Amino acid sequence: MEKTATLNLRVDPVVKKNAENVLGQLGIPMSTAIDMYLYQISLTGGIPFAISLPKAPADVNADYMTASELNAKLEKGYSDLESGHVQDAATAFRAFREKH
Repeated sequence: MEKTATLNLRVDPVVKKNAENVLGQLGIPMSTAIDMYLYQISLTGGIPFAISLPKAPADVNADYMTASELNAKLEKGYSDLESGHVQDAATAFRAFREKH
């Protein structure tokens, strides 16, 4: 099939770089991967994978906490901050993913 259409996209540069790294390991050019994605949309009549929000564990999901539980977690957070018991976001998220 002749390729004559052009796409101009704006994407997050970090996401693009990460995707390029993965695709490079697979030996697939970015343009081919995008073409494959668009072809799958045509074949399936929609996005070719499930799209959903990640489920937060109940112990950190404010939707499942009582007001007193939420206040207790917030107070602990403020206390940790004031006492200097903090860590950078990357470390915190990594620990959270390992725990859950």
